[in-house]
Amino acid sequence: MKTVSRRVTSTILSMSLLTVMAGAAIAPALGIIREHFASSPHLLVQLIVSIPALFIILTNIFFLQISRRLRTRSIAIVGLLLYVVSGAGCFFASNIYAILALRALLGISVGLVMPLSTGLLAYYFPPEEQARLMGLSAAMNQMGGVIATLLAGLLATIEWRYAFLVYLSGLIALLMVAAWLPDEQLGSENKRGKAFEPRQLLKFHPSVLGMFLLMMIFFIFPTNFAIVAEQQAGLGTTAITFVMVGLDVVAFFVGLVFGNMMHPFRVQMKYFAPLFFLAGYLCYTFASVAVLIVSGSAFIGIANGVGVPYLNTIASIKGGRNSATTVMPLLSAALYLGQFLSPLVVMPASRLLFGETDIVGPYKVGIIICIVFFFQVWSTRHFQSLPPEK
Repeated sequence: MKTVSRRVTSTILSMSLLTVMAGAAIAPALGIIREHFASSPHLLVQLIVSIPALFIILTNIFFLQISRRLRTRSIAIVGLLLYVVSGAGCFFASNIYAILALRALLGISVGLVMPLSTGLLAYYFPPEEQARLMGLSAAMNQMGGVIATLLAGLLATIEWRYAFLVYLSGLIALLMVAAWLPDEQLGSENKRGKAFEPRQLLKFHPSVLGMFLLMMIFFIFPTNFAIVAEQQAGLGTTAITFVMVGLDVVAFFVGLVFGNMMHPFRVQMKYFAPLFFLAGYLCYTFASVAVLIVSGSAFIGIANGVGVPYLNTIASIKGGRNSATTVMPLLSAALYLGQFLSPLVVMPASRLLFGETDIVGPYKVGIIICIVFFFQVWSTRHFQSLPPEK
């Protein structure tokens, strides 16, 4: 295991700040963008948020092939350059189809960067250090969401185009990568692997399916929260914004202490995400006062703050130094597939099971998926454990 400087660690973590911004960064400006493109189909406006996820998944499928031809620094530089150009390039676009093309390129850029942001931690650090570092990576991801949401919302008050300038933040990570990231050849350590191998999915299916279910559950929150909080508890726009940002802040601090939490709760940690999600959506289902709304958001923040680094840690330990080219692209694809499919599955299921008029129906569906998630965790992880403490 190589000795890694703090500069290299900071550089890897800096990439984690950017990955969540693929869709979240322009969410506060989506209403204004919809008004500007009022003559365009609403589906096209919605694709501005969701289309990056599709191209992230496609890029992750071919990440092993890419890593055979390019070294880590080259992959990161290409990804970050594309991130800045395609993200901020929407500032200059006046046609919605041009924006969608740029958003697709943004998805490719995140698909290149995201496996490195977690996989390199497994490559450089021993298993006993990975829980702490995966927690930090998840914390940086959440902090990126907080910064992006607040900054894009502020910039959107000038004009909708300005919200896209938040992607210029990728320049900081680009400079750090160019200066400090070592130039490794990851794909060469997995010479027999193809672009996508079913046996890899079978090997890592507990973490991959877990990440998919976790994101399916989590994204019920941002797609339904504003409506339910306003109608059930009478919260205004400002209060709703603060609660949503507060959830990311909770997840950020949970990520910071995740490494320390793994020691006293080594056996129980695998159940934290489904149980805290369940508690959060139960609060939302019966929410008629602000305290239940805030409590539910705190529970969901804890679930997300624990669940993502836990799954990344388990997968990286099992994948070893090859994680960046084997399991991490699969986890990234599962994360964004869950994010993309969540509203497409949850809303129809809510209407079918609970009717058109039940505004908390999506949260009830979330409770059902939480129970599925719990039994998935129990059935696939009761035989797994982290390496012994040292």
